[in-house]
Amino acid sequence: MITCGIEIKGSEVILCLLSKQDGLFQIADCRQIRHALTQPNSADSMRKFQFMLKKLFEDYKVERVVIRERPTKGKFAGGAVGFKIEAAIQLISELDVDLINNATMKEIIKQNPLPIPFSATGLKAFQEGAFMVAYAALSEANS
Repeated sequence: MITCGIEIKGSEVILCLLSKQDGLFQIADCRQIRHALTQPNSADSMRKFQFMLKKLFEDYKVERVVIRERPTKGKFAGGAVGFKIEAAIQLISELDVDLINNATMKEIIKQNPLPIPFSATGLKAFQEGAFMVAYAALSEANS
């Protein structure tokens, strides 16, 4: 089962495709690891963004999407565009979408430390948040 970890930053989603089989994690290649929502106030733009993500999830046979939850209040609160992106992803049919908050994620990673340093994964530095989301989700599901 391929899990897609997503971190939303501003008007952009950052993706990491990860699976776990027989205790081993596999990082799947992805044709595009960043997607920006260029016109968040346009319904047509929202539909195209959602369709593009749905197509990507279908092409890579993603069964589960886990999004890093952002606070709604306070210093690190997510913006309106980020919440629109989150809703667009959650409304994709035939897809299991979950949110994971930072506290839960840190606790799971504390109990299931990374087998290798992130720098050894071959992923881009900006994908670390999305990778950690997918890693925590898979570690939690298989513990």
